[in-house]
Amino acid sequence: MAIAVGGVLHCGPEWLAGHLNPRPPALTLPTSVLQRAAALLPEHPVVDLHSDALLWDRDLLRRSERGHVDLPRLSEGRVTIQVFTAVTRVPRGVNLAENARDSDLITPLALLQLWPPSTWISALQRALHQAEKLRGFATRSGGHLTVLTKRDELDTLLRERGRDSGVLGALLGIEGAHVLEGKLANLDTLHAAGYRMVALTHFFDNEVGGSAHGLAKGGLTEFGAAVIARMDELGMLVDLAHASPQLVDDVTRTATAPLVVSHTGVSATCPSPRNLSDDALLQVAATGGVIGIGLWPDAICGETPAHWAAAVRHAVEVVGVEHVALGSDWDGAVPTIVDATGTPHLVAALRAEGFPREHIQAILGGNAIRVLRAGLPPGDAATPQPKDAP
Repeated sequence: MAIAVGGVLHCGPEWLAGHLNPRPPALTLPTSVLQRAAALLPEHPVVDLHSDALLWDRDLLRRSERGHVDLPRLSEGRVTIQVFTAVTRVPRGVNLAENARDSDLITPLALLQLWPPSTWISALQRALHQAEKLRGFATRSGGHLTVLTKRDELDTLLRERGRDSGVLGALLGIEGAHVLEGKLANLDTLHAAGYRMVALTHFFDNEVGGSAHGLAKGGLTEFGAAVIARMDELGMLVDLAHASPQLVDDVTRTATAPLVVSHTGVSATCPSPRNLSDDALLQVAATGGVIGIGLWPDAICGETPAHWAAAVRHAVEVVGVEHVALGSDWDGAVPTIVDATGTPHLVAALRAEGFPREHIQAILGGNAIRVLRAGLPPGDAATPQPKDAP
């Protein structure tokens, strides 16, 4: 029995991560096409706005045959900045139509992966644990991975990448403001742990507002408005991935900073309650924000980079090239059309769609960097105190 339990604990988490995040099929293109595509990558930073890799029990400093993201594969794909998003609660029977919040699949995963007891119940502690994991990777990386928390760190990273140093920037995000557990003060706790992007909802409605996959699918609550106001004070970006249409309306109407949709598709090329309508695309773009187009087949109604590029093309035609980005959902318990090494295939697909060099560079990194620079706090200034603080 002890041997069996030990075997499950040793092999189970790795097998589960690989099973839920299968390696993409091998893609073939003429060598000359891939070489021309790859030649564009060193010239401009690549930014991906969404990966759930911290959820899984995998050493991200080592190349793995499982999943989609690790430091060697990100380096091979010439990714400059990866947003790592903490998943903290997922309901049983999760689906795109309607989910309650009275069950949770992360609890057994936390137990299986031997996370600290504090994480077994608390979504906040799960987020803090994942932030600690990322900082541990950065410490052990020998300078190859740095966690970005402010604008001057972003600028330093970009200068170093300009010297081809190979350093990778990581930014922490949250998937679902239920992690606040109804307490505004917990936002400051997450900020102190390094989080700089918060998706207001995930698969169910919460105290902040409605999810596109929740029961009520309502708009922004009074508590949600206070959360966004405090995020603006702290220098944290608001992410509308998974938000209900009413929540998108409410937040974009009152936004004072560029908004992010970290990972999505577009309904015009792939009808789905998960994807954004043209009106929603325009609402986000009107804030100066950016929309990350995902790489999983259900987001783009296809399994090739050409399908992804077609979704990008439509979004660009609706809102302009300056508001479209990459939001892979790597390691998000979904298959993806490429892993982190596959960026040359994305470049080739955009070239085949007729995008010029400067547009490709904007889509794969420049637009996201603009929004990150606008949203992050500038430097070493003291953390703003809440308005009701003494």
